Amino acid sequence: MDEETPATRALAASGIAHTVTRHGRVGSLAEAAAVRGVDPSAVVKTMVVRRGEGDHLLVLVPGDRQISWPKLRALLGVNRISMPDADAAREVTGYERGTITPFGAQGDLPVVADERLVGRTISIGAGGHGVAATLAADDAIAHLQAQVADVTEPA
Repeated sequence: MDEETPATRALAASGIAHTVTRHGRVGSLAEAAAVRGVDPSAVVKTMVVRRGEGDHLLVLVPGDRQISWPKLRALLGVNRISMPDADAAREVTGYERGTITPFGAQGDLPVVADERLVGRTISIGAGGHGVAATLAADDAIAHLQAQVADVTEPA
C-alpha cells in the first residue's frame, strides 16, 4: 500500500506541509475520521459537480455536511447542476469515486471550498482507497485557488 498516486505526487510537488496516511478501505465517515485521527467534520469529501456539457467543478465538503444545491446554484449563477455518474466522474478527474481529490486531478477543474473549512486542519482523499492527506485547509485553498463560500448544509 505504499504506492504513490497522482495526488500524493502533486502534494509533494506543491510544497504544502502535509502528512499522508494509508489505512485501507473504511466503511464510514466515523471510521475514516478515527483511523486518520481527526474529527469527522475535518474529513473532506471532494464532490464532482456538472454545471453543463463538458463543464465540471469540484466542491470540498466537510464530512458532517452535504452540498446545499440551492446555495451552490446561487453561487454559480445557474438553474441546474447535477452530479455525474461514476464513469463520468472518473473521466473528468482521472480518479474513481471514493478516491477523488483536487490534488493531481486531470483537467485543472475549478474548486469551491465550503467556508467552514477555513482555518482548520483537514484530511482529504489522496487519490487511492484508504489514502488520505492531512494538511491546513488554508494552504489547500490557496494552492487550488479555490473559491470559498457557504455551499453546504448539515448532513
